[in-house]
Amino acid sequence: MPMIPGKIIDFHVHLFPDKLFDAIWDSFVKNYNWNIIHQYYYKECIARLKQGGVDIIVYSNYAHRGGIAEGLNQWNINILQEYDGLYCFAAYHPDDDNALEMAERLLENPKILGFKLQLLVQNFYPFDARLFPLYEMVIKKNKHILFHTGTGPVGNKYVGLEPFMRLLDKFPGLPATVAHMGAHEYAGFMGLLGRYPKLYLDTAFCFLPSPYEGYKLGPDYLEKYKSRILYGSDYPNLITPREAEIENLLKMDLSQDFYDKVFYDNGIALIRSLTEKSGNSVLDS
Repeated sequence: MPMIPGKIIDFHVHLFPDKLFDAIWDSFVKNYNWNIIHQYYYKECIARLKQGGVDIIVYSNYAHRGGIAEGLNQWNINILQEYDGLYCFAAYHPDDDNALEMAERLLENPKILGFKLQLLVQNFYPFDARLFPLYEMVIKKNKHILFHTGTGPVGNKYVGLEPFMRLLDKFPGLPATVAHMGAHEYAGFMGLLGRYPKLYLDTAFCFLPSPYEGYKLGPDYLEKYKSRILYGSDYPNLITPREAEIENLLKMDLSQDFYDKVFYDNGIALIRSLTEKSGNSVLDS
């Protein structure tokens, strides 16, 4: 019977300063009628994930408007110094006057893997020309972008497969992860993996228990692309227990190789590739 590895990497965690967490949880109730069941601030989030078998935490946060990324990223730098086994996709907003200068400085930090773009909330397209210098910098510096670009839980004009494909037409070699496996356009986003070798998907919010709708394409896609999928929980912003998605993935009775790759091997290989300098990874230091 297949099992998940004893130590796992969670590639989709959210950590914010306490007041921002409070505002986000309030917005989930107002906008989606979602009551987040794990309302823990960052210190307790990290502690609970570690207790739950998470060896390495890759978290993100995002600037929902201009003018806040600088302060949020200073907070990121502070907690990255505070904890081992913690990596970050930092905040970025193209409306900030110093956005690119800040980005270049942040990318020198080996524990910052790149940037999170939450297009549903930030309200710009992935192919917005203001982002092109950021993409060029990320490619040059061998870093990564984490996109929320799918239509789940809801959509707007800035998200979906079509806008994201317009970006890939311009930057086919962009190293990126699509959060939530592109929900709800699973087949379309998984189909991109065969054409864009630097593209990954993460599993966050895709394998919730009934009655929530998620991934329904069966095992074949998952096995075919098991080297390009990363486990992510979306912790703590969950409406079901964190363990529920893990249990549902195990119930699919996929190959042991799938669970080894998705829960650890793919994540560690990607982190090593993004933190290498002169042939040495920050994981080796």
